[in-house]
Amino acid sequence: MSFYQSLAAWEYVTEHATDFAWGGGTQDYVLALKEGEAGAGIVTPPPDMSTGWVAYVEVDDVDATAALAETLAGQVLRPPFDVPGVGRNALLRDPNGATIGVAMSRHNFPVTRRQFGNEVYLSADRSFPRDFYARLFDWEFSKPQVDENHSRNKIAVQGQIVAATWDDSPLDNLASRWLPTIKVIDPLGSLRSVPDLGGVKLGQMSDAHVPQDLLFLEDADGELVCLTGA
Repeated sequence: MSFYQSLAAWEYVTEHATDFAWGGGTQDYVLALKEGEAGAGIVTPPPDMSTGWVAYVEVDDVDATAALAETLAGQVLRPPFDVPGVGRNALLRDPNGATIGVAMSRHNFPVTRRQFGNEVYLSADRSFPRDFYARLFDWEFSKPQVDENHSRNKIAVQGQIVAATWDDSPLDNLASRWLPTIKVIDPLGSLRSVPDLGGVKLGQMSDAHVPQDLLFLEDADGELVCLTGA
């Protein structure tokens, strides 16, 4: 929490659950906010789940989406469950092995625009399960933007760009995954501060097709994330 408070000016509100949705029992759930927007939550996962970031996609029917994922060579990691005051969620795994969450929200927080930029999909083997996501979420894909060494795709929902796929990265030998892009006022300055905050600088990626560089790092818990300009 202190890492992201220093890096990205996040603030926190702690909610107390007596029947915790992520494992039962009594436990605290931390909402991470920036300028009144709640765009992330911090929980201790159940013993059978790995740690790390989980990107969520808003859907009309969590149960139907989870069932459809299994017919598209995906996997349901956590069957649909209710989070009181928040909504209904499920955790899926795409055919490449990347985790993706689905949610039907039942809260009044606005869509976050100050805290996060577009999600980024890192592919370990230069592939992206395009058919899986197109059929699961009705996503639209731009024509691939290709230069000498790289290929990029922009992903849109009703014409709004929400994510991008990258077929390479400065990070080698990693499993395919979705990464959040955290907005900061001074990305390069923030990246320089990462070692002092207990994190690790990993590299950056840029090309003519992307308006701002993406800066990759490990946070103080060793989890991958990237930075971009606010």
